[in-house]
Order: sequence, then C-alpha cells, then structure tokens
Amino acid sequence: MSRSPSFHARSEPDAKVDEKAFQQWAVAFCIIRFDLEQGQLIEECYPPGCLTQNEELEVAFSSFPDSVSQQYNRSSIHDCIFFFRIRRQEKMQTANVVSHEIVEVDNEIASQDNKLLKLSNNAPRYLYGFVFNRQRHDERLKRGGEQKSVVILSHSPYSSVFRPLLQIMGPLYFDIGKKALNYIAASVSSWASPLPGQLMELPIGNATLKVHLPPAHSLPLDGRMFFEELTSPIAPFLPSNQSVPQGLFHDSDLFGIFRGLLMQLWRLWELLLIGEPILVIAPTPPQCSEAVAGLVSLVAPLLCSVDFRPYFTIHDPEFAQLNSLQEGATFPPMVLGVTNLFFLKALRNVPHIVSVGSPASNSNRPAMSSRTSIGKMPDGQDGFGLPQLSLKKFTPSNFLNAVKLRRDGPLCLMTEHREAVWSTYTAITKPDTSILNRLIDAGMSPRVEESMSVVNNEILRRHFLELTTNFLAPFGPYFRATTPSEGSSPFLDPPPLPHFDKEDFLASLSARGPGKFLLKRMRSNWLDLYRRFMKGHNFLPWFRRKRAVAEQEQLRLWRQVRMKTDIKKFIAQLSEVEIVDSFNAIERHLLGELQQSGSANANVDSEAAAQKLKGDLLAVFNMLPKDVQELLLMNPHRAALLQGPPDCEDLPKEPLVQSAVLFSSSPR
Repeated sequence: MSRSPSFHARSEPDAKVDEKAFQQWAVAFCIIRFDLEQGQLIEECYPPGCLTQNEELEVAFSSFPDSVSQQYNRSSIHDCIFFFRIRRQEKMQTANVVSHEIVEVDNEIASQDNKLLKLSNNAPRYLYGFVFNRQRHDERLKRGGEQKSVVILSHSPYSSVFRPLLQIMGPLYFDIGKKALNYIAASVSSWASPLPGQLMELPIGNATLKVHLPPAHSLPLDGRMFFEELTSPIAPFLPSNQSVPQGLFHDSDLFGIFRGLLMQLWRLWELLLIGEPILVIAPTPPQCSEAVAGLVSLVAPLLCSVDFRPYFTIHDPEFAQLNSLQEGATFPPMVLGVTNLFFLKALRNVPHIVSVGSPASNSNRPAMSSRTSIGKMPDGQDGFGLPQLSLKKFTPSNFLNAVKLRRDGPLCLMTEHREAVWSTYTAITKPDTSILNRLIDAGMSPRVEESMSVVNNEILRRHFLELTTNFLAPFGPYFRATTPSEGSSPFLDPPPLPHFDKEDFLASLSARGPGKFLLKRMRSNWLDLYRRFMKGHNFLPWFRRKRAVAEQEQLRLWRQVRMKTDIKKFIAQLSEVEIVDSFNAIERHLLGELQQSGSANANVDSEAAAQKLKGDLLAVFNMLPKDVQELLLMNPHRAALLQGPPDCEDLPKEPLVQSAVLFSSSPR
C-alpha cells in the first residue's frame, strides 16, 4: 500500500492547527515504535497529554500485530491497516467532551410513557484506533527488521474517513517524518463539523476525500452526538443509493472476509441481532478487524449495543476479567476479534467461535478462500445440515473435513487454520439461496476480485438491510408520532406514545404473523427469535432511543401546528374555562421558547416562535373577563411577560401556571 502518486503535501511547514476543530474528528495522532528491549513505545503524540498513562500503554499494545499471528514477509516493506476499540479510563485527561444520553426514570419498558430525558456529562466510553503498521525487513537490524505504527485515535467509528486518510498519512510520515502529523492535523482541523449520514468532501493536500458518514441513529450515544441529530430519519425500506450507509462500517468487505462462510451469514446475523457473544479468529489484525466490522454491519439499521472489539489482545485490561470467568459462567455480550490462538484455551466460555481469513494473505484486504466448512461445539448440534456444507458440489473431501472439524472442535485451529463456525445455536432464518446465486465469482485475479467484491457486497448488504428492516417493522406502531386531531387544541401536551408490553406484543404478532418477507425465509418457530431479541442486549437501547426520537418528533409536529394556528379563529370556539386553559398552555410554551432563544443553542426559529406565541398569549388574555385579567396580572413575572419582552435571565425556572388551580380545567 502506498500513497497515490498524484498526492503532494503542500509546502506549509508551520501549518496552524485549530485544536477545537481537530477534536471534532480525532482525539490524537500517535507514532508508535516497537523497541526490541523496551517493547512498544509512543514516540510522538499530538496533541500531547490527551491520554492517561494506562491508555497510552493500551493503545501501544493494540497498535501492532500479535507476535503469535505475524506472518513474516521476506519482502523489504509490508504495510497493513486495521483498527481496534478500547474502553476509555474513568478519569480522563481529555477535556470538555459532553455527550447527551437518555436516562430513564424507570427501567421497565412499561413506564416508557413517563420517560425523562436528561443531559449527562459522561465522557465517551470507547476510543477507536485506526492503525497503519509498517514492517521493514533488514538483515542488518536486530531480529532482521523493525516495526512502526501510525495511529489515528477518535471517539467516532468513522472507518470510511480514517482508512483512506491513513493511506495518505502513513506513507507521508515515512517520507517526511513527524512533520506529517502537524500537516495532516492542520488539514483535519480545516474540515467542517461531522454531519452523520451525509456525503462530505474533506480536503487533504491536493486531494479530496469524498466519504459518507454513518447515520446518526447508528452511532453510540456515548460520543459527541447531540440529541437534535438523533431526529434524522431511520433507514428507508430499500435505499435506492447503495453508497449511502444505513449503519456502521458500511465500507467493510463483507463478501471478501466471509466468502468461505457465506451459508453461515444468516446464523451470524441472528447471533448479532440477539446479542450473543462471538469470538472471531483470524490470522492477521486486518482480517479479524474486517470480520468484526462486517458482523456489526450485518444488523443495520439496528443500533448495535453489543461491545465489539475489532482487534483484542491479551494486554487489554478486560482480558483478565474475561479469563477469570468460572467454567459454565455466562460470557458477556461481546464480539471479540483476535489473532492469538491462546484465546481458544483462555476463553472457553464463549459459545460461538468463527474462524475467517487466510494465513497466506499479506494484503490489507483479506484473502479470498473458496473453502467453506461447518464445525460443532462439543455435545452440541449443528446449525445446518451436511448437504449445506458448500455452495459448490458436495464432495467426499468436504464431508471428511466436516467430520474432522466436529471431532476436534475449534482447537483444531492450533495445528491448521480453517474457515469454520462452531456453535450450538440453531438458526431460525434460512439461507437465501437466490441471493447467493446472484453473487459473482471472479476467480483469483486481485484486480477483478476487488471490483467483484464491491458488487457482491452491495447484494449482501441490501439483502440484510431488508431482512433487518422487516424484522423490526412490527415495532413501528410504538414509534408513531401523532399530530393534533381535528378540533383539538395544539397548545396542550401531546398524548403519550402507545404503551408497550412484551407479552401483548408477542400475542398480537403471533396472531397476525411477521409478514410475507420473513414468513418465507424463517422456520415455523420465528416468534422465538423475537423473544430472544427482546431479552438480548440490543433491544432496550434501540427501543428507548427510538421512543425518545419519536417523542421529539411528536413535539416538533405539535409545535409546527401551533405556529400555524390562527389564534382568533381558535379561541372563538372556546368556552371561558377553555380560554383560561389555553392561556396557561400558551404561557408555558412561550416560556420554553424564550429560554431556548436565550440559550447558547438559540436560533432564528426559536425567536420567531416566541414572537408568535407572545401575540397568541396577548390575544387570549384580551378575551378573558376583566376580573380574571386582574388576577393574572398580580404575578409580576406574568405582568412583565404581557407588557413587554422579558429578560430571559429573569424568567422563572418553571412555567407560571400555578394560578390555574383557581379555575377548573377541561380534560385533554
């Protein structure tokens, strides 16, 4: 891998970096060297002091291929790109990153109607590291060579941005040294703020990266996501433009890495859907990180809440906890990508093991393999039958390989790497042979192979997007926002979203069925998949977030109707008691808009809404009897509100509706 010959760094040796703008995209750039005596050492880190000492160690250990997994290339230089994900330390030295999270009043779904949204100051929980690793063979050096890694650290899983950026930044560093860090950082700080779900053009030198960022609904709430971004629409049923991502890691080579296990993709989709632990084993970090990214991308547009680690090593602090689990203990919901075969013995409690990739591959993209096999966990049962071992013709060789895999289990990988799946889980979804038959096999020509992978990835991704969307469709009515009905008041609070009860949902779904699309692709026990999904790790975070987005959308729709309401026509139809109720409701909305217009997030829309509501409030006030007007004006804040534009700092924290107790209220 090398930089494009057309790329040239502009001659700006002292380019200035806007650190605040830089941190919208990245946390740090690091240069890490493998020292024979001291191990992994961080030579450069920009900006300095942004990581804790423990985080520096963890980043350093995660930025090199595991010694057990290295395939020594006798060529002079070997480059590869991969990425990892680590948990941030509780006491971070990074500053002023605010995230917006949904906090529930009650953990039970039944109390969703009384949900409270709060802003929390919790920092991002995970750090993504995108690595350009170079191994240089030189017999004159100790151990015959050296290793260095160029690393981009970010709170965001923007693989579509950082992968091509590394293809420029990595070789540039090895050409001009540490000046490359400042140059690339200055370019990144000149970029516009990230726009989730949008196509962005990001200038870098004389080149431009044209990338689609993943949509807001697929990004974790532990980053810099602001709540307004969450109101972006969920993925359409069938997007016409396949280049537009509907989830994380849309750029992963799904076909390339799972080519030898295509029949297993539906079982793997179910395991990700219900949040089961999976151990992914591959010969190299690029292959295991690609496989984990591909698995996460399978469940788009579902928010993936399972903890996934594209490249996990024994130096990760959480390895000690996982290794200490007692035999028979439940393994936490994680997808771990590893290259060290020691994990096969250390993490025996992982119920599902996937082996992918080829040891012979030295490219950044995983090698393609035509072998496909299915394994079996000890004392378990197969996920698929023997006739489904391969897309190719059934042969005695395939049969003998399958028998050997069953007998030896995943420990057979200690002697020979094979692509296989070991699991006791029986899939409910049947492999769609019509999709598999559409895939193109271009042979082993690398140039043709890459272009065919693009076509095949689109076919597979479109199918699994449709599969996931259809599976989630029955939950749609619980996220349906409403507008004020004919003759009702738009100034009252919107009604709560439909109440959700698991058992009622399952009973209703059992009666009406899952729909034709799923019915012909799933076995008769399809309802069990919904039960497992609702018990799994992905359901609650996704459901709560969707409900919160729906509630915000409903508030927006009602506000929109209020702004279009002709107040004179509206109050002409009301009784005196209803006019008083309307006054209190309009006052409450007006105070909210005034506080919004006086905040840091103020916009022209809030100011216009406040002006409209101020006029509405005065119109309703003038319709009230004189004695009621005098009673209302006894409150000085309300009097100021009616007589002139109040200072937002002088506004009360709560709406001035206390006087409403003096009047009977009409029902909503």
